[in-house]
Amino acid sequence: MAKHCLSLADLKKEDILNLIELAGIIKAKIKNGEDYKPLRGTILGMIFEKSSTRTRLSFEAGMKRLGGDAVFLSNRDIQLGRGETIEDTARVVSRYVDIIMIRTYEHARLELFAKYSTVPVINALTDLLHPCQVLSDLFTIKERLGSLNNIKIAYVGDGNNMANSWLLAAAVLGLNLSVATPKDCSVNGSVLSEAVKLSKESKAHITITDNPVEAVKGAKVIYTDVWASMGEESQKEKKHALLRPYQVNRELVKYADKDFIFMHCLPAHRGEEVEAEIIDSEHSVVWDEAENRTYAQLAVILKLMGRDK
Repeated sequence: MAKHCLSLADLKKEDILNLIELAGIIKAKIKNGEDYKPLRGTILGMIFEKSSTRTRLSFEAGMKRLGGDAVFLSNRDIQLGRGETIEDTARVVSRYVDIIMIRTYEHARLELFAKYSTVPVINALTDLLHPCQVLSDLFTIKERLGSLNNIKIAYVGDGNNMANSWLLAAAVLGLNLSVATPKDCSVNGSVLSEAVKLSKESKAHITITDNPVEAVKGAKVIYTDVWASMGEESQKEKKHALLRPYQVNRELVKYADKDFIFMHCLPAHRGEEVEAEIIDSEHSVVWDEAENRTYAQLAVILKLMGRDK
């Protein structure tokens, strides 16, 4: 596995499958109350330029469950690239902690930080990608459906960092993924090009469409996300107008497999990207997804730290 975890494109198929398997082992040990403390003496530095309930809780609680500790640094505590250059901040922070996670805006800031860090760096979200969430999603699908093979996954909504990350996951693993977005809210062009290139080797089946019915038809997994992400408040009205036909509702899910599961990385806006009747139904696995962030991220930390043996 690579030194850092910045993008799923940096991982091989076996890396991702091993992380999913390890997440399951970690979850079982925690649930069984085993004295499993492979991160004893390990400190995680958590840099948040973007706030998040699930990201902070899942990383911090996970570290403590496995015997480690975490130091939280908000944008009030650290001036990344403002009061001090990103390069110098990376050099300094990596002298104090053993591993770092960053939740920020521009992906380039993360890449620059990782370049100058002397310890592993994890992408806990950028405007471009959200690999930890998709690792948790993959683990949840495997847990619920038993396999990632021979299932259609449909992503419906904004072509944001979640859609981008799903493209890379599907491309690396060889999955069947259909992404439906309005043309004005499409996925990142560079990410799509990379996914297409990776798909040639993995034999992934990736469909890009502006038709949500086409995307959802026969899908075993339906995924959506908020229509306007943090930092896009000024675009909210425009994006909502474009995305209303992409709401995951009772009419749209009629086209999916009758035993479909519904996924959302949260927070969700009921009545916007998803109808309340769907997210609160027996098809929804969103709470499992949220919990599984801890185990998937711990798997990444153990692998990067070489503590997975």
